[in-house]
Amino acid sequence: MSEVKSGLFYSKDHEWVEVLSDTQVRVGMTPFAQEQLGDIVFVELPKVGAPVKADDMLGSVESVKTVSDLISPVIGIVAETNGALEDSPELVNSEPYGAGWVAVIDITGKEAIQSLMTAEQYKAYISSES
Repeated sequence: MSEVKSGLFYSKDHEWVEVLSDTQVRVGMTPFAQEQLGDIVFVELPKVGAPVKADDMLGSVESVKTVSDLISPVIGIVAETNGALEDSPELVNSEPYGAGWVAVIDITGKEAIQSLMTAEQYKAYISSES
């Protein structure tokens, strides 16, 4: 089974969310998602300052197999993107919970993460999808 890191929240679209503060979260793609896609060769990052809504496109990833949308798990404004992915998109594969993060989002309140799954709920969810 893919690694699921405790202390994070997860979306049904296979993004992880790390709460950085009451107003900010970091978002990335889960190991389960990147394992399904294969080797990532390109990441389209969102624009800093862009508003995002939960379940809307945040960016995209291109793998050797396909192109897949990154879906925003929260509502807010993109505060920062991981520029390292422009030159090293493979970080999504090699360090999905570390250097492979995608964006930091300023959220409008903690209710933005209330609809997300805990690590245990996400483990059960991906077990049912496998």
